[in-house]
Amino acid sequence: MTEPMTSAAGTPVTVYTDADALGEALAREILEGIAATPPDALYLLGCPGGRSLRSAYQALARLVPADADLRRLVIVMMDEYVAGTPDAQRAVDPALHCSCQGFAQREIVAPINAAVSHGHGISADHVWGPDPTDPAAYDRRIADAGGVELFLAASGAGDGHIAFVAPPADLAGTTSVLELAEQTRRDNMGTFPEFKTLDDVPRYGVSVGLATITGLSRSVAMVLTGSAKRPSAQRILAAPGFDPAWPASIIHRCPQGRILLDREAAGTV
Repeated sequence: MTEPMTSAAGTPVTVYTDADALGEALAREILEGIAATPPDALYLLGCPGGRSLRSAYQALARLVPADADLRRLVIVMMDEYVAGTPDAQRAVDPALHCSCQGFAQREIVAPINAAVSHGHGISADHVWGPDPTDPAAYDRRIADAGGVELFLAASGAGDGHIAFVAPPADLAGTTSVLELAEQTRRDNMGTFPEFKTLDDVPRYGVSVGLATITGLSRSVAMVLTGSAKRPSAQRILAAPGFDPAWPASIIHRCPQGRILLDREAAGTV
């Protein structure tokens, strides 16, 4: 890890040797936070699907003590693909390769629960996701639970989207059903390689909004790893503040916002 620095907007920045080192540092922070949570409280962890936080999820499963009690941990997924028509929408089948709920079960919950004692893992009802039939209920549910302790965030490589929020981004946006921008859909072909053509990618999604992230979180970490995320990292680092044309720059408006990079994304390799 390099010495911490700041972005043009004054947001703290830390560069790690590689994605694995970054993921391990985040995992240790999360585990310490869960352990410090009072017995009668929940620890809400905001999670994106896809590649950017995969090293952190893998590190959580690797580093969690076998005797840890994760029954207070709630996985708050940021978004989900939507099927159906604009007038009759539903979340995609969790069994689909692109389902964010399916991703949470396969890549977050199952490996972590396999590492801890039976009955002390993440319960099925502690994996949350927005419902396209009542998106506003998601913000209320998060607020009623005390807010997200740590929101892990990532940036789209091509348009800076965060969750499914594409440019131009609305600072006041809350959880809602969105028509996905073409560039966001193209980026997601890399996230889910089972998509063979752009037509395979769903056209709609339900997603937290920027106001959900800034207003219902105690802290937010923007994670960018790999050379493909270097242009996005450069744009976020150079932004003097929030830029609606690059939604991931919302990190500069987030409570206790910080930017975590590996050396490839930072351009120091």
